[in-house]
Amino acid sequence: MRHHGYNPNFNFVVEPEDFNKYSDKELLQYCLGATIYMPGTKNFLQKILDNEIQGLTSMVFCFEDACPEDQVDQAEQNVLHILEQLSTALDHGELSYDNLPLIFCRVRNQEQFEHFASQLTKHQVKVLAGINFPKFNTHNGRKYMEYLEQLNRKFDEILYAMPIIEDAEVAWKETRQQELAGIRAILECYKDIVLQVRVGATDFSSYFGVRRGVDYSIYDVLTVREILSDIINVFGRNNDYVLSGPVWEYFRVSKEMMFETLPDYDIEDCLLKRIPIVNTEVDGLLREVILDKANGFVGKTVIHPTHIKYVNAMQAVTKEEYQDAVNILNNEKGGVFKGESGNKMNEVKPHTNWAMKIYMRSRAYGVIEDEKSYIKLFEERGSLG
Repeated sequence: MRHHGYNPNFNFVVEPEDFNKYSDKELLQYCLGATIYMPGTKNFLQKILDNEIQGLTSMVFCFEDACPEDQVDQAEQNVLHILEQLSTALDHGELSYDNLPLIFCRVRNQEQFEHFASQLTKHQVKVLAGINFPKFNTHNGRKYMEYLEQLNRKFDEILYAMPIIEDAEVAWKETRQQELAGIRAILECYKDIVLQVRVGATDFSSYFGVRRGVDYSIYDVLTVREILSDIINVFGRNNDYVLSGPVWEYFRVSKEMMFETLPDYDIEDCLLKRIPIVNTEVDGLLREVILDKANGFVGKTVIHPTHIKYVNAMQAVTKEEYQDAVNILNNEKGGVFKGESGNKMNEVKPHTNWAMKIYMRSRAYGVIEDEKSYIKLFEERGSLG
């Protein structure tokens, strides 16, 4: 896979790199971008084979919230069929890893995880990138990880873990720090197979009976903002884990998603001043992605295909950011020097973690000229599909 394939004529300063489930984890953990959740009951096989979903690079078949309990068996069989057919298409040269998205499955609980995994074959596993573990906590986490490690040994393959932190013990202030420390202690034992740490802002909001409106970001919801801050503090320090941003719940499917005349201004300045760019729903998404990035998240969970190109476009790195990052990483003497555009101070030691994250994002999503290029990157002339 390669990001931004829907816009093949875009001129990057530095092109994004190709990746697949077998890429080095150091890079792959930054590559997921907009990860779309789909019900395990739906047969998306042909859409994947025909590359119908523009910009799709990572997806999750859900056996949990998006799947009624009485349809879990049906969902498992559907996903196993899809994996089998995709793997067969690879065998026959009808599909390649260049156009196969990273595929994950979100299980319901340990019992269902083991039931699903017991039916997997090595042939199917070669197109499965990993497992998402909902409400990952200190009570279920170690069993999840132990069993996943066993599967990797059984198949002599790589299946990554993506724990989702969304449990009530993290939401409640009095238990949060101990729970987060306990989760981290579990993940540290299996760090080589932890691809990303994800967060469940919808679940966190539900515990307090709140829901952000389309004109607000998750960072405007005080209780959830506090939870996310603590998660970043525990898992984001020193770039130890890559954290993915929370889902945006609003979408609109209409021709208003399209625009032929590109506004010629800085997208971040526009969004933060609430000058309209696409529409209310997409502008809200873009605004939240800007805040995600400012707080250290990489990529985002999405629930609608129209969100994918916007999230992924916003992960690209500007030339100024890229050059500052490279200069910092290449400076062996340390100290302080003027930034590439002469508008900031680069201090080598304090800015190294930032520089490494920028550099890895540049490899995954490419380098663009400046902030105005974001809009040109997600521009689309044609149908939404």
